[in-house]
Amino acid sequence: MKQLITTLTALLLGTAALAQTPDFSRTLRLDYIFTGDVGKQEIALAEATSFDGWAGRRNRLDSIPLRGNGILTMTDARTNKVLYKHSFSTLFQEWLNSEEATRTRKAFENVFLVPMPKDSVRIRLVLYGNHDAVLADYTHVVNPTDILIRKLDGLPVPPHRHLLQSGSPENCIDVAIVAEGYKAEEAEAFYAKAQECMDALFAHAPFSTLKDRFNIVAVGLASQDSGVSIPKKGIWKQTALGSQFDTFYSDRYLTTLNLRRLNDYLAPLAYEHIIIIANTDNYGGGGIYNSYTLTMANHKYFRPVAVHEFGHSFAGLADEYFYDDQYTEFFYPDTEPWEQNLTTLRDFSAKWQDMLPEGTTIPTLPDPQRPDAIGVYEGGGYQSKGVYRPHQECRMKINDWPEFCSVCQRAITRLIQFYTNP
Repeated sequence: MKQLITTLTALLLGTAALAQTPDFSRTLRLDYIFTGDVGKQEIALAEATSFDGWAGRRNRLDSIPLRGNGILTMTDARTNKVLYKHSFSTLFQEWLNSEEATRTRKAFENVFLVPMPKDSVRIRLVLYGNHDAVLADYTHVVNPTDILIRKLDGLPVPPHRHLLQSGSPENCIDVAIVAEGYKAEEAEAFYAKAQECMDALFAHAPFSTLKDRFNIVAVGLASQDSGVSIPKKGIWKQTALGSQFDTFYSDRYLTTLNLRRLNDYLAPLAYEHIIIIANTDNYGGGGIYNSYTLTMANHKYFRPVAVHEFGHSFAGLADEYFYDDQYTEFFYPDTEPWEQNLTTLRDFSAKWQDMLPEGTTIPTLPDPQRPDAIGVYEGGGYQSKGVYRPHQECRMKINDWPEFCSVCQRAITRLIQFYTNP
C-alpha cells in the first residue's frame, strides 16, 4: 500500500510539472462573433491572431475580480489546469434586452486578449443573461503552432504619444486613449483632449493615489471626416472606428461596433484598457466592462462623462441613476447584481453591508442635510424600485457630483490592487 501511495504521488507531481505556463512574450488575440436574438444566442470564432508582447496581468491568472456578464477561461488541454481567466460584458448582451432583439437577429464583434499558450489549450466562453441564466456556452481548442494564427507584428505603428509612463507593462495597467473623428490636421486638438481626459481621471480618488500603477498612451488615429455619425440627424461620417450615436435607438448612447478594427490599430502598442475620444459636441458616451469607454470630446461635461464611462469599462461599476417610467428591467429581486455599487438585497452581505454605521436603516431614506451619508438608497441601474445604491449622489449617478462615492472608491481600489499587486 505504501508503495502504491508513493507511485500515485509521483504521478500526480509529474502531471503538475507537465502543466504549461503561458508565454508572456506574446499575446494571443481571439476574435468572436456573438449572434442571435432573444430566443437563441450563439458564439463563433472568427479568427485567431497573435502579436509581440503581453501587457496584461501576470499574477492570479486563474482568478477574476468581478464576474461580469461573461467569462473566458483558458485551460491546458492535457491537464485541465486553468491558465487564464477573464471577465467581460458586451453590447450583444445589452442588445438582447431591447425590443429590436424580439424581432430580428444581429451579430456583434468581440475581441479578447490572452497570454500566448505554449501548448494546446481549451478556450471556453460563457455568456450570462437575466437571472444569471447561461445564454451561450462555447468551447474550442487552440494550438499555438496552428499556421492559420495570423501574426500582426508587421502592422504599422499608429501615431502616438506617451502621456504617463510609470513603469513597464509587466507592472502597470496600460490604458490607450484613442482618437475618433479627428482628421490628420486635428491631431494636436486630440492630444490636448487626451491630456485633459487623463488629468480628469487622476483628479478622482482612488486613481489619484494610485497613479503610479498606470501607463497612459494617446493614439492619434486619423479619420477621413471630422466628427462622428449621428443617425437621428442624418449625419454619417467616415471615421477611423465608425463610431455612432443612437446605439439601440438611444439618442446619447455612443459606441463603435468595429472592435476588430480598433484592436488592429492598437496591436503594435502595449494596451489593456481603451478610452475612445470622439470629436463631437453632441452629448453622449458609453462604457462596456473590459471592452472600451467612448465619450464625446467637445461638450462641457466631457471630463465627468469620460471618468463616469471609465468607471463602467475599467471597474465594472453600474449606473446609479434611474427613471420613474423605466420599462425595461435589468435587475431582479431573485438575483444579486455582480456590479459592486448596486444591490437588490438578495445577497447584501457581499456588497457594502460591512461599511454601514451601526443602526443604519435598510432601506435608507434620503436626507438632503447629509448628502455624503452611506446607506441603502432605493433607485439605481435605471430602475426606481427594487434596486439600491450606497450613496445619494456619486460620479456614477450625476455629472455634477465631484467624486466617486466611498463604495465605488473601494471597488476601484480592489480592482487596481488585483491587477498590480504581486
